[in-house]
Amino acid sequence: MGETIYAALLGLGTVGTGVYKVLKSQEAEMSKKIGSQIKIKKILVRNLEKAAAKVDDPGILTNDWKEILEDDEIRIVIELMGGMEPAKTYILEALHAGKHVATANKDLVAAEGRELFDTAQEKNCDFLFEAAVAGGIPIIRPLKQCLAGNHMTEVMGIVNGTTNFILTKMTQEGMEFSDALALATKLGYAEADPTADIEGLDAGRKVAILASVAFNSRVTFDDVHIEGITKITATDIRYAREMGCDIKLLGVARNTEQGVEAYVNPMLIPSTHPLASVNDSYNAVFVHGDAVEDAMFFGRGAGELPTASAVVGDIFDIARNLQAGASGRISCTCYKELPIKKMEDTENCYFLRLQAEDRYGVLAEMAGIFAKDKVSISQLVQKSANQGCAEIVIITALAREGDIQNAIRELEKCEAIREISSVLRVYDNAR
Repeated sequence: MGETIYAALLGLGTVGTGVYKVLKSQEAEMSKKIGSQIKIKKILVRNLEKAAAKVDDPGILTNDWKEILEDDEIRIVIELMGGMEPAKTYILEALHAGKHVATANKDLVAAEGRELFDTAQEKNCDFLFEAAVAGGIPIIRPLKQCLAGNHMTEVMGIVNGTTNFILTKMTQEGMEFSDALALATKLGYAEADPTADIEGLDAGRKVAILASVAFNSRVTFDDVHIEGITKITATDIRYAREMGCDIKLLGVARNTEQGVEAYVNPMLIPSTHPLASVNDSYNAVFVHGDAVEDAMFFGRGAGELPTASAVVGDIFDIARNLQAGASGRISCTCYKELPIKKMEDTENCYFLRLQAEDRYGVLAEMAGIFAKDKVSISQLVQKSANQGCAEIVIITALAREGDIQNAIRELEKCEAIREISSVLRVYDNAR
């Protein structure tokens, strides 16, 4: 049967229950697969009675963290509580006690990663977090190991299943945002409070983690510029499709000579790009390196068992390291200190939809404003005119964010412009 390695599970919610199930399903093959047997000795929960129905042996349940911390037999702590506290305190205390940690806590890793990694390295402990980004899709380990021979220049993708489901319904069925959100909530894709998803916060945390790992330099959540999808309309999506594009909430991180770009926002992406075909609640991460060139990782980005799959993969890695006496062999890989580029200095193409007076000279006024702010117009189409008001769609050439924002402020002051309905970035395949 091999050595028995005892572990403790912190939290028995959706992912915690999934991890418990997956470990149970692996019992028969575990010794042959990893050379040891992992046994959950304790599970930390708030409500003992409620949790008892989820496990075979209610005797392993506890609401006392010290029972776990002070148990020298427990060598692995699996943190699946989420949030900042008490998760951070428990992880740090576990590491200081020489216990190894696997977590799915993207909030904590994105904001407080430096302290956690430094502590793990100091104590020669494993601190693994594959499940913190893109659920069941392996991406952290490939970046740190399989693709370590690359200098990565870009990592980007669809890293939030809720928003991707909403945009898919808006695209395929012509729904407005509010209707698509209601459907996502009904089907369980959206939380009762969907703010973290629809405002891009969840994706922003994942981009911070991906950028840090890919570029070997610390990027925190506060470094990521974030915009959500709440202002996207069915009209925007229809016009994008007419231009051969789809609208996706993309997390983008680029390693440029001027510094790291990191942002999350809805973007037009050519329908020929592999990410354009990633629909419903699926996630995908697209990476570009100097050796591998382009690679894409695709799969379920959330859910009980997909996320548990990633967590259990980390647990197995920790167990293998323990047996080989090689714990802590891959610690924090952020050995660089790259600057973070200000959002105003990033460059993209832009899609603008405006309502303007339908009269002679208005297009010339608009062109003059863009020229003044060094923005070149690639396409300009008048889509419709009604009661003296024309709807105009503009696609710019590659432009600096700060210049675009200056042009928008000037357009808002222009009497001929009645409304700026949408401003969206356009992902450029050629960059």
